[in-house]
Amino acid sequence: MATEAELEFVDDVAVFFRREGMPLIPGRVIGWLLISDPPEQSAAQLSDALGASRSSISSATRLLTPSGLVEGVRRRGDRQEYFRIAADGWSRMLAARYAKTAAFRQITENGLRVLAGGSPVRRERLENVHELYRFLEGELPALWQRWETHRARLGGPGARAAGELGGGPGDGQDGGPVAGSAAGSAAGSAAAGVREEGA
Repeated sequence: MATEAELEFVDDVAVFFRREGMPLIPGRVIGWLLISDPPEQSAAQLSDALGASRSSISSATRLLTPSGLVEGVRRRGDRQEYFRIAADGWSRMLAARYAKTAAFRQITENGLRVLAGGSPVRRERLENVHELYRFLEGELPALWQRWETHRARLGGPGARAAGELGGGPGDGQDGGPVAGSAAGSAAGSAAAGVREEGA
């Protein structure tokens, strides 16, 4: 049974993600899976801990699992599916999200060509966005490499998996703009990734 303090933490996580556009129940599932004991929780356990209906939990896990942040696992001899935060889930999702800066930079570049004969005032907004994404495209790969080196040094869960992603920001994957501000939080980018998967 979750304590009041634990449920307050879960609600804080859910409210944060709701501000990023995620429904409340998936945010609460993430919050609980971050602190649950054991780390793997069945739909029934999630329902009991969060006081949510089984159908709400089912909808939440269907939204969260395609993003890679939450994964479903099975135990030998047990037909139930259990859910947990993937060891490298956050890193993998962020790598995919931030890799999309190049694609959006190209879009803004095309937009500037469209406005080649336009007034400076009309071009200014798009130029600002273009310069931001051009900067991110150049800086994020090095930042990501520093994170992977730091994580490998810590040797924590998922460190090896993070190093095996093979790509990172700027690896040329197709996609749209990074959600939120360029300096947005990791959790905000994760929520954006979940929303995309659930669209």
